[in-house]
Amino acid sequence: MTVALGTLPFLATLWLLLVLGASVLEESGAKIAAALKGKPMRRPCGHSTLRVRVRWRSKPSRGPSQWRAAA
Repeated sequence: MTVALGTLPFLATLWLLLVLGASVLEESGAKIAAALKGKPMRRPCGHSTLRVRVRWRSKPSRGPSQWRAAA
């Protein structure tokens, strides 16, 4: 009985891995095939490039020297 209960989670995990692997191949299968052939991947028309702005962190403000000495 314990073996049967242990087999169920194993099979469920195996099924989940197969489903996730299939979805990854569906999403990026064309990219993988192009990379294996040594050809650059064409970008689909209609998509614009995304620019990301980076905000630099400011230096932390320091308190008076008396407060730092007390710490």
